[in-house]
Amino acid sequence: MPQLRRVGDGAGDSGGRVEAIRWKEDGTMDKVVGDMPIVGCSLLVGSIHTRMFGQDYWLTTPITKILEEKPGYVRFKTWNSEYEFTH
Repeated sequence: MPQLRRVGDGAGDSGGRVEAIRWKEDGTMDKVVGDMPIVGCSLLVGSIHTRMFGQDYWLTTPITKILEEKPGYVRFKTWNSEYEFTH
């Protein structure tokens, strides 16, 4: 199952919903452009269904750099954090 964890404190989420989201210049969502981390896009990872308690997903700020990529694993930086994504 895909999992997103912030390096340092382990915050994040896991689940079957993975979306690389591209944003318009005005800050509104443009469209989903993939299901892997993409520079310039935010990554959303979470449940495909609404959960009864807690959060439904985790959404990063836009990705600025891919630090490491290997089969089943991507480490990347966003505007304000560093993450590990496994799938």
